[in-house]
Amino acid sequence: MDLFSNQNFLLYLAAYLIAGIPFGYLLAKQFAGVDIKAAGSGNIGATNVLRVVKEKDPKLAKKLGAATLFLDAIKGVVVILVAKMLGAPEGVLWTIAVLAVVGHCFSAFLAFEGGKGVATGFGVLLIMMPIPALIAIVVWLGAAKGLKISSLSSLIGLVAFIIASYMMYPEVPGIISHAPIWIIALIIFYKHIPNIVRIFKKEEGKV
Repeated sequence: MDLFSNQNFLLYLAAYLIAGIPFGYLLAKQFAGVDIKAAGSGNIGATNVLRVVKEKDPKLAKKLGAATLFLDAIKGVVVILVAKMLGAPEGVLWTIAVLAVVGHCFSAFLAFEGGKGVATGFGVLLIMMPIPALIAIVVWLGAAKGLKISSLSSLIGLVAFIIASYMMYPEVPGIISHAPIWIIALIIFYKHIPNIVRIFKKEEGKV
């Protein structure tokens, strides 16, 4: 069978490639003239966009940070919603969710480097498991407000999602296993290893 005539393969490819679009890098470059890969933490996510652009223009930084967060969150969602419209089964939807996070974290457009996967991860999880994701987002925002440390708040929110998913869905509908959730979580934790090291050294910056 020709792969490019296979609907699932095309959805998987689209999920990976669309999620790999480095919106933070593109927005900061276009509107602030800043290469965020060479500034701040070097990350392409909303937090680094906000932190780096803030030094030049605080108002613009908030706009670009918000736009990056939204676009990073929605890029995986779009493919899942298209797949749902096409009648894709749960297993395919979860595979798309995982590939969206992989695409963002290991982008083909950035020599397989990328962001931390938090916004994209929470975006796809919000579609796949709305209530656990909403609980996690509330915990994430609460932690961010109290701790002022973006990376730690994100990881706390992720743990909250995992706990809530097990409590509400002991068996994930359509696939039984929590494996896709763990794959997404492990990728996000892996991408946060430098942050975790800085947290233990009390060197992690606040936002």
